[in-house]
Amino acid sequence: MRSKPSCKPLTDIRKNIEAIESFVEGMSFEDFLQDQKTCYAVLRALEIVSEASRHLPADLKSRHPHIDWRAVAGAGNVYRHDYDSVDDAVIWHTINNELTPLKAAVHAELALLRIDE
Repeated sequence: MRSKPSCKPLTDIRKNIEAIESFVEGMSFEDFLQDQKTCYAVLRALEIVSEASRHLPADLKSRHPHIDWRAVAGAGNVYRHDYDSVDDAVIWHTINNELTPLKAAVHAELALLRIDE
């Protein structure tokens, strides 16, 4: 069995992606824009996903070259430091297009670590 130094960040990423999915379930983009609490909650969860990704080892990331790990890690800086330039349409795109492959990679890694889901 592999060592588990990446277990915590992987479970944090999984937990926050699942939270985002539940926050926006059944919402349209217009609904999302009108719901400030959901917007804030999603941004916070994306910040955590970003920060947790920084704690994943390089060999794990290399097993998933289809994930733009640099963009995942860098997004948190934008959310925190350039908050006034965050584009809601980009957030919505991230939710609907970028999280699914990231979630699949995380599930695959957790399966390698034999972490119950």
